[in-house]
Amino acid sequence: MMLDWKPRRPDMLIDPFGLGRIVQDGLVFRQNFSIRSYEIGADRTASIETLMNHLQETAINHCKSAGLLGEGFGATPEMCKKNLIWVVTRMQVVFDRYPTWGDVVQVDTWVSASGKNGMRRDWLVSDSKTGEVLTRASSVWVMMNKLTRRLSKIPEEVRGEIEPYFMNSDPVVAEDSRRLVKLDKSMAEHVRKGLTPRWSDLDVNQHVNNVKYIGWILESAPLPVLETHELSSMTLEYRRECGRESILQSLTTVSDSSVGDLVNVGEIECQHLLQLEEGSEIVRGRTQWRPKYAKSFGNVGQIPAESA
Repeated sequence: MMLDWKPRRPDMLIDPFGLGRIVQDGLVFRQNFSIRSYEIGADRTASIETLMNHLQETAINHCKSAGLLGEGFGATPEMCKKNLIWVVTRMQVVFDRYPTWGDVVQVDTWVSASGKNGMRRDWLVSDSKTGEVLTRASSVWVMMNKLTRRLSKIPEEVRGEIEPYFMNSDPVVAEDSRRLVKLDKSMAEHVRKGLTPRWSDLDVNQHVNNVKYIGWILESAPLPVLETHELSSMTLEYRRECGRESILQSLTTVSDSSVGDLVNVGEIECQHLLQLEEGSEIVRGRTQWRPKYAKSFGNVGQIPAESA
């Protein structure tokens, strides 16, 4: 007996295999994701890790669809020849609304130049049915030699591969230029020690997955904040990578607020530091939190039209 595989609901016709496609003159990659039951948390909304994994997946699939995926993970053929990989140095994410189980989200991503030796990648996540903007993210990437683990300029051969895909557009998230402060144990109100990478936390470049760093940062967020508020934005600066044998600490302090009295508090800002036990910085961060179930009326993002 043959099974009838044809979808019964119209929403199942949307990119049913999640393969994605190139749109807007070949410069924007679009992919849909259905939020699964195992991807939601205690608030019945998609977890931060799920949303960040969607961003990472579309970035890699964009390279693949453009024919720029060499033997490495996200590396072009010329990058592979020169043992180069991309590493993220800065990321800003704004969460306007969290999707929930059964929602289908549409993720658009594109790249632009960032200075002389960097690349900016933007993402715009929206509800596939209504078009409502859910998440906006902007990141800066540079090249690193995967053998020496040192940063590298972009070789001309690599520049020739990637520049035809650059959009001339502004970041989808306005840059938060405020300095990220360095926390130490005397400043940090909340510390989580003994964090270690697992084998499953490494990607094919033997480098801890960027999403894992975010999870570690939030490990030290105080429980009262997690219970009463939801993450509305974050700014991260990646300072160095950690190895498989590293032991880390996650430090958090809540700005201008008493964690013990959050029920009637509005927006909350936290400062974060992820560091090695011996003190070397891995990631500095700042997060902002809004009361749960509060309506958010942020600026509505759009896929940029390329500037003239």
